[in-house]
Amino acid sequence: MGGAGATWCSRRPVRRRWLGGKMAAVSLRLGDLVWGKLGRYPPWPGKIVNPPKDLKKPRGKKCFFVKFFGTEDHAWIKVEQLKPYHAHKEEMIKINKGKRFQQAVDAVEEFLRRAKGKDQDLTIPESSTVKGVMAGPMAAFKWQPTVSEPVKDADPHFHHFLLSQTEKPAVCYQAITKKLKICEEETGSTSIQAADSTAVNGSITPTDKKIGFLGLGLMGSGIVSNLLKMGHTVTVWNRTAEKCDLFIQEGARLGRTPAEVVSTCDITFACVSDPKAAKDLVLGPSGVLQGIRPGKCYVDMSTVDADTVTELAQVIVSRGGRFLEAPVSGNQQLSNDGMLVILAAGDRGLYEDCSSCFQAMGKTSFFLGEVGNAAKMMLIVNMVQGSFMATIAEGLTLAQVTGQSQQTLLDILNQGQLASIFLDQKCQNILQGNFKPDFYLKYIQKDLRLAIALGDAVNHPTPMAAAANEVYKRAKALDQSDNDMSAVYRAYIH
Repeated sequence: MGGAGATWCSRRPVRRRWLGGKMAAVSLRLGDLVWGKLGRYPPWPGKIVNPPKDLKKPRGKKCFFVKFFGTEDHAWIKVEQLKPYHAHKEEMIKINKGKRFQQAVDAVEEFLRRAKGKDQDLTIPESSTVKGVMAGPMAAFKWQPTVSEPVKDADPHFHHFLLSQTEKPAVCYQAITKKLKICEEETGSTSIQAADSTAVNGSITPTDKKIGFLGLGLMGSGIVSNLLKMGHTVTVWNRTAEKCDLFIQEGARLGRTPAEVVSTCDITFACVSDPKAAKDLVLGPSGVLQGIRPGKCYVDMSTVDADTVTELAQVIVSRGGRFLEAPVSGNQQLSNDGMLVILAAGDRGLYEDCSSCFQAMGKTSFFLGEVGNAAKMMLIVNMVQGSFMATIAEGLTLAQVTGQSQQTLLDILNQGQLASIFLDQKCQNILQGNFKPDFYLKYIQKDLRLAIALGDAVNHPTPMAAAANEVYKRAKALDQSDNDMSAVYRAYIH
């Protein structure tokens, strides 16, 4: 569609608003130099250019395709996130510091010197300081030509890495839209990276496949909302049908049963509470399995044990379906913000088919190989998180009983190596006595239990997790199951 994209950019000047600013009658056109803002990243200098011929403009979004200076990066940027370069140069230089930012500004000035008296459509000079995978603020939006080579099977022993930390990417190929990258390391493991799922709404080209979603709990609700915002066609089902109403108003379709959703959609996602719920959803009356036929795709995003997910994969595949496990790391807020971390394993082709969906719901997605690996990794992640939460609660109560200020303890921790959003938020919950669920206590206890069982299966000791699990069990006995995991604090004070 390159011609259509070029026509839209060059013939429709727009009035733009900077986020938080006043309306200004400024026309933007093809070839203009601009400052482009991507979410929490600083404004970056770029030029409005024609998009690649095979890249469609996001539906329903007034945006321009911008190439950024000094980075080799490109992105669709909404008009309200753009400012004219010259008019705001001094302002941007004052508020932004850093070597790479200065290099980008220098690249603009070099471009202007070269363009003076010449064709104004000169190619933006590439940064000589950025090699391989660029590590700047737009790194995840790096444009790559399509590579036709097949990607090797992933090593089940996953080694975590960030694209900005390696200058030797192996096979990289285009996952169109939000400029995410699918890259392989020498180990063969794969990650999809996106800088900020909510910051670049206009840059996702939704798949044309029909999407189904089963389960509208704390996590599922945020996921579905972001799928709809990014233009996906979604059919929803929930055991409590009333939860579907809001999403129907937002444009979702209603499925009467899981079987109906699967039979009418190309890819169906599910996110439910535990192994029993996951099995009942697939194997129960009017369940997923009844809607599976050759070519239908099922993606289970529930946090369950490897045995459960392996069993579900077997029955789905036995009917000719395709299966992917994709549990998510995060909480309700991250789900709402589209900033989840997705751990996937199973059908590699299905993983790639889900790319626009994963972009809408998360900031990063990892492919971990064969079915079961994602379940194991997810349980380990949540084991660490749950144990850490119990330790935080233990420290705060010890401070209290020894006459120390809990707020001062938090202030000290926030200035040290343990400082994190998680630490601060959970401590604030405790200090304020606000345990509104962001991650249910009963679910983190379930994950600890499953992680301990995982250790038992391979004769690996998990004494820290076992101790934490006992504290969560006591909190459940104190009727804290449906509160946030930070309510484990109450197990120490009763």
